[in-house]
Amino acid sequence: MKNRITDLRAERDWTQADLAQRISVSRQTIIAIEKGKFDPSLPVAFRIAKVFDLTIEEVFLDEQ
Repeated sequence: MKNRITDLRAERDWTQADLAQRISVSRQTIIAIEKGKFDPSLPVAFRIAKVFDLTIEEVFLDEQ
């Protein structure tokens, strides 16, 4: 699943570690999600969207 996390982090000048800490996951999880190697669980996707003050649909993009 494609996502905008890298760009959203850059807009806020956050590192992967900053985002990981804000949503209570490991930095490795953020790396895997950003690279599209791992799709987050629904609770994690909601936390990511919430921390950016966006909807899930605005963060995660449908590849179809």
